[in-house]
Amino acid sequence: MSSPNHPLLRKILVEAPGTYHHSVVVGNLSEGACEVIGENGLLARVASYYHDLGKTKRPHFFIENQMKMENPHDKISPQLSRTIITAHPYDGAEMLREYKMPKEIIDIAEQHHGTSLLKYFYHKANQESEQEIPESQFRYPGPKPQTKVSAIVAIADSVEAAVRSMQKPTLDKIESLVRKIIRDKLEDGQFDESDLTLKELDQVALSMCETLKGTFHQRIEYPEDLKGKGDKK
Repeated sequence: MSSPNHPLLRKILVEAPGTYHHSVVVGNLSEGACEVIGENGLLARVASYYHDLGKTKRPHFFIENQMKMENPHDKISPQLSRTIITAHPYDGAEMLREYKMPKEIIDIAEQHHGTSLLKYFYHKANQESEQEIPESQFRYPGPKPQTKVSAIVAIADSVEAAVRSMQKPTLDKIESLVRKIIRDKLEDGQFDESDLTLKELDQVALSMCETLKGTFHQRIEYPEDLKGKGDKK
């Protein structure tokens, strides 16, 4: 199932190349984090490859696939954007079922956003509305992650997207961002049904920072380098 020649992985690569790259990095992040706490790293990696399969239905509505093109969300209502975005975990799960994929892979695809809030479109809808819109209208339907592996894939998914959008990543900025994402999910109750402990969440954060240090090594300017530049001036 981890072979790039699998028909569903080929489908993601061809129809949503940005999503494919995102999923590979999510696989790296989640595998290492799972192994650190004694969970199944291989399951995390393979599930990560397939977790966003549902995006192939409407790839250009997801930012990683918008290569130098207009954002289609600019021309539709936030309510329609919400419907399109929140459908992808369930579209993916349905496609995985059709391919008779293992239940563990399907569950992670379905659970990786839990009941989290689509903050951007929620705020956009409130700006356009005269009345306060309930948060519940802009949350994924769930379920929340039911296992530690599922919760870790959910963290890795958010971490990869957030770090990718950073302008000038440094090791300190990356670590504070990873910990903020975990803290926000914890406070929002997204780990309530996964059995992850606070100690394990700390280990997950450290592992993901180590993985990202390798991934972003070429892009990060270290304080020593900056100091050297100043001395030369």
